[in-house]
Amino acid sequence: MMAKPYPDAPTLVLVITNDSAVFLKTGVASAFEMFGGRCTEVKKLVARLDTASRTHDVKKKLCEVSFGIITSKYGYIPADYTVMPYPAEEVMDSPEDYEAVQRKKDFLGKIDYTCKLFDRIVVCVPKHIMKMILDSNALPNGRVITVTSPDFKEECEKRDWLFLERRGARVGDANADIIFEEIRKISE
Repeated sequence: MMAKPYPDAPTLVLVITNDSAVFLKTGVASAFEMFGGRCTEVKKLVARLDTASRTHDVKKKLCEVSFGIITSKYGYIPADYTVMPYPAEEVMDSPEDYEAVQRKKDFLGKIDYTCKLFDRIVVCVPKHIMKMILDSNALPNGRVITVTSPDFKEECEKRDWLFLERRGARVGDANADIIFEEIRKISE
């Protein structure tokens, strides 16, 4: 894994996942507030990173964290964007669905563009979305932490990414601890 280019600057972390068929709101809300279900584990990781402080200076945040969601209706969006719920049956859940959303919304292009700013990118997505990300080279070498299928372990390691096998709905507690420590290591 690459070191931060500016060691004294705040660590910038982007966490990416995809939507869920569980909608927590009936009206307009931020994407962070809207999605529950499998997104809950990732939201807990984001909250943990966002509220953590540095060990040697508890008045300083550990990192600045951003959260992006690949949605079935809106494509890739920051989690603070407001969205409306859509029918749960429209939530993508197959390779064909992921590819259709990519054709309509180009979420891979938006991820590629957005990721250039971050010291670490944490990706917690289903197997086929991960394959699409790898095939498109949408993420930079040396700065990514993936939580995905063991089918991609070798490919992730070739790119100097930290590979973690998916445990739990999206992240798993043990993987969340490893991610947290990796961010702490480059932030202290």
